Amino acid sequence: MHLTNNLFFLWSLQERQKQHMARGLPKQKPIAGVKQVIVVASGKGGVGKSTTAVNLALGLTANDPSKTVGILDADVYGPSIPKLMSLKGNPELTDNNLMRPLMNFGIPCMSMGFLVEDVAPIVWRGLMVMSAIEKLLRQVDWGLLDYLVIDMPPGTGDVQLSITQNVPIAGAVIVSTPQDIALLDARRGAEMFRKVNVPVLGIVQNMSVFQCPKCNHQTHIFGADGARALADTLGVQVLGDIPLHLSIREMSDRGQPVVVSSPDSPEAEAYRKVATAVVQRLEELSG
Repeated sequence: MHLTNNLFFLWSLQERQKQHMARGLPKQKPIAGVKQVIVVASGKGGVGKSTTAVNLALGLTANDPSKTVGILDADVYGPSIPKLMSLKGNPELTDNNLMRPLMNFGIPCMSMGFLVEDVAPIVWRGLMVMSAIEKLLRQVDWGLLDYLVIDMPPGTGDVQLSITQNVPIAGAVIVSTPQDIALLDARRGAEMFRKVNVPVLGIVQNMSVFQCPKCNHQTHIFGADGARALADTLGVQVLGDIPLHLSIREMSDRGQPVVVSSPDSPEAEAYRKVATAVVQRLEELSG
């Protein structure tokens, strides 16, 4: 009896979703001044998504200084970009009442973290979150950007759907560790993007291997090549492997991302390779 009730409940939810989708999706409207939007997502928190988003943005400019790149922190409940980019303060307003992004390392950034106190919890219901996302998308003076990297919240909820349905997305980057439990949620994230017709550019396998700084022995703490197996299953490519390295954590905590603080390190090179792979995938899709 319980199984029957559960199946009926799931069926009714699916039917309701179909009816909602049949009413028509909102018309997508480009963000003023932005050529291409790249979303960085993960099915699960704690896999290094925000650190990857920041270093991807910096890697894009490091690889081609002629390109302009911005970062939008869409993780309303847990904004990380202010800390990672060493930014504080409130955005100034233009004459048109648009918020001016805060800038560091040549990257304009916008985050809910600039609009609330550092330790203030954001206890909002869905409609307030959607309103905040709309403001972050539409009421910011980005200038002219080749790429806007959006650091998405973990999961597959309202924020993800709102952004993908309202803004043309050039592609999604999925971040996961090689661990099975993280890969399960990463797959859900990838499938969500496919349902809303957002191209999945590929998977970044984060924390792929730990190398002992004393003896150089390598240990696959979270498992080996799990993201590669998932990429094969989904028919997408692995954009790169990022090692589990102390310098990435230390520099992130200091607000000095490794791509700019240690540009000659293997860790920075790994992020730049991811940036190169992302641009190649975007060119393939547009070609």
